[in-house]
Amino acid sequence: MAFHDVSLPARLAFGSTGGVERRTEVVTLGSGYERRSTPWADGRRRYLIGANLRSLDDMATLTAFFEARRGRLFGFRFRDFADFKSCAPGSAVGPGDQVLGAGDGARTVFALGKIYGEGADAWRRIVRKPVEGTVRLAIDGIETTAFSVDSATGEVMLQSAPAPGARISAGFEFDTPVRFDSDRIEVTLESFEAGRMAAVPLIEIRI
Repeated sequence: MAFHDVSLPARLAFGSTGGVERRTEVVTLGSGYERRSTPWADGRRRYLIGANLRSLDDMATLTAFFEARRGRLFGFRFRDFADFKSCAPGSAVGPGDQVLGAGDGARTVFALGKIYGEGADAWRRIVRKPVEGTVRLAIDGIETTAFSVDSATGEVMLQSAPAPGARISAGFEFDTPVRFDSDRIEVTLESFEAGRMAAVPLIEIRI
């Protein structure tokens, strides 16, 4: 998939709106009961940015970023400040935030992920775009630095395989891979130094 490993400037994300979308197919039977199913295993996030921008310089920055991505053609990183950590947004990242798996004596590669909910109904989001330099990792609760991170895939590579049954956990910050969901940007010039921009839609992409 066409993806540029660059981030939308953070100041352009403030004031954005958006969140997760699920797709549920509901069939109402003649009895009034419902049958519900979903073709999606994972949620998909949508955002609107730019509507609060007033500075012509910021609008020019967003327009330049849009042009460099060729509109909808190339994906990029977006920081969702409501959900960008392995922990709560207001907490500090720790190496025990999220369980990645258990050792088997041979496996050295683990995928980063974040759990939403609890118990049997919990859902695990695969994190493919961790922020470089933010990943912390622990084995059985003891932090280690003997690992590397592929920031393009979200995989953690340990230098040696953890012992069978060892608990592998991690903490991290991450970006959401998105693309523009329009091939058009509209700007209204209101004065020589200020303007107004129509909201620009973004949509999460699967990579």
